[in-house]
Amino acid sequence: MSGRGKGGKVKGKAKSRSSRAGLQFPWVYLAAEVLELAGNAARDNKKTRIIPRHLQLAIRNDEELNKLLSGVTIAQGGVFAQHPGCPPSPKKTEKKSA
Repeated sequence: MSGRGKGGKVKGKAKSRSSRAGLQFPWVYLAAEVLELAGNAARDNKKTRIIPRHLQLAIRNDEELNKLLSGVTIAQGGVFAQHPGCPPSPKKTEKKSA
């Protein structure tokens, strides 16, 4: 531990309330959007409680959220199945050399 004495933390640069609010509002909007879509997914599955699977379905069905959270793994979220109308992806075949 560093020897800072009993003073405790070092004060960072002061932030105004408006600058903190400017960071807070997008997060609140994003959380509300995800929860609304997850609630709809839960209701579609006739459930009253949102589980990680509902979050996964909500995010992967929304184009913008999917792009934003493309690198995110949701624990216990399962995998997102392909749409029934879409053809399966072509399988790569290995060519054997003679």
